[in-house]
Amino acid sequence: MLARLTFFIQLALSLQAGSTAAASSASSSSAAPGPTVTLDKATVLGTTNGSVTSYIGIPYAQPPIGDLRLRLPVLLESYNGTIDATRSAAAQCPQLQSGAGADLPPEIEQDVLAYSVTVLPVVDVPEDEDCLTINVQVPSGAKPDDGLPVIAFIYGGGFTVGSTAWFPGQAFVEHSISMDQPVVFVAMNYRLNVFGFLGGKEIKEAGVGNLGLQDQRAALRWINKHISAFGGDPAKVTIWGPSAGAMSVAMHMLTDGGNAGGLFRAAIMDSGSPLPTGDTALQQWAYDSIVEQVGCANATGTTVADTDTVQCLRGADGDALLAAAGTFPGSSAYPGAAAVIPWNPHADGVFLTAHPQELVLAGSVADVPFISGDVLDEGTLFATPSFNITTDDEFETFIHDYFFPNATQDELAPVYTLYPNDPAQGSPFGTGDDNQLSPQYKRMAAIQGDVLFQAPRRFFLDHVSSRQPVWSFRNERGPFKGLGYPHASEFNGLFFDGDDLADYIIQFVSTLDPNGGSNRTINWPRYNEKTREVLVVLDGDVPLRIGNDSARRAQTDKLAELTFKYPL
Repeated sequence: MLARLTFFIQLALSLQAGSTAAASSASSSSAAPGPTVTLDKATVLGTTNGSVTSYIGIPYAQPPIGDLRLRLPVLLESYNGTIDATRSAAAQCPQLQSGAGADLPPEIEQDVLAYSVTVLPVVDVPEDEDCLTINVQVPSGAKPDDGLPVIAFIYGGGFTVGSTAWFPGQAFVEHSISMDQPVVFVAMNYRLNVFGFLGGKEIKEAGVGNLGLQDQRAALRWINKHISAFGGDPAKVTIWGPSAGAMSVAMHMLTDGGNAGGLFRAAIMDSGSPLPTGDTALQQWAYDSIVEQVGCANATGTTVADTDTVQCLRGADGDALLAAAGTFPGSSAYPGAAAVIPWNPHADGVFLTAHPQELVLAGSVADVPFISGDVLDEGTLFATPSFNITTDDEFETFIHDYFFPNATQDELAPVYTLYPNDPAQGSPFGTGDDNQLSPQYKRMAAIQGDVLFQAPRRFFLDHVSSRQPVWSFRNERGPFKGLGYPHASEFNGLFFDGDDLADYIIQFVSTLDPNGGSNRTINWPRYNEKTREVLVVLDGDVPLRIGNDSARRAQTDKLAELTFKYPL
């Protein structure tokens, strides 16, 4: 499903091409080399820029190439020599380019560009399968064993694209210093698309599913072992991510029976929760297609552990693998041919022993405090490739084929009623008949935002908020024409500009409670199933208020019910 975001990211990147590279080179030119850290028997070279010292691109695992492709990550056991971590950005894992989607209406093109520049501050960095590196950014002068709280950041990008270079932690560390609550910021690269989230029965039998999540877990183990050398406290780690990064954070809360293993003590999820996906068998069609395309369909072998075709894929040309993955019907293609985009985490029997909603109901959830929030209009971006859906019949066919192919029409009839063809009830919410960019656009935006984001978040919060401290927020700040308050639009202010929500986040990372301190302007109540109070982030003279999370409750409850019976 999140390939819809991939389409939008690729569109946004094409619109802003050229502007980010200049910005990146300008920001890195002022950095002065000098600081070092000792890891085992190695010296790590970093740079200092103002009040922040950065170590960029430290390898944390053996390169997942050759026979280590499509295998679990292998942590580096020790370091020797000199590690040059003075670069401005590390190589990113191979990115899956999305196919072209529907043209955007001219009236929103400028706002799409504004959104892309605001939300996607990417830099032009090379791609390489040898990409399992980690960035560490600390207050200048931080010393080993200073015991600073640590943010372990997991980027988003629909599990198909993304990079640590997208989210440099400089501004966020600076903001923490200005609050006199300095933190260490760590970001990890992890494998994506066909290299990190290939599924199917052969992958499950070989025990190598959800490799991107396994990479993240390995990076958390690296942090636990090494972060004290940079001044961080391994017992004070908060895992944090936006979008697919937030969904990843949720999966780390669900794995291993909910045992955090001492790897983190808190979590933050921006625009993402436990995605209601099913077994990796749902990805079989993609596995079979890739095997056929790269010439591995007739591979033979002798062991079950190294399933014949999996071993063949390890030796296949990397570009050919990526090209094969790019041939699948994307979210921009309607009627979409197979309803399920394959690069989302699925139950693989190792990292996820059941689908996420089952694990939540079973209580397989890490007992840590967490923050989980969404924006008001999560679905508008995901509806933009579907302007060619113009009739009620096409809408109903899309929902059935793309989201719930195994559901009966009788089961789906209440969904069509709950999401009527009435622009005033659609997303962008609260805009009446405005922003109806196509006959079914606001209806499509409403249901997609709810099925992918609001319903999973509410399901999660309702089932765990009685057991552990939970806070939730809703962003209604910074609208874009036609998009409202779109997916991840809160993140620029939070991450780069140090807005008031950032104050709460830093307070939470430091103390496990977002309240307290001189910068808090309003008390943020804990979420509970009875009151469902959330912090609402607003434009205008009153930037924050406490609101309720009950809008469209009947709709999201129905979607949670359906996705439990028919996982995506």
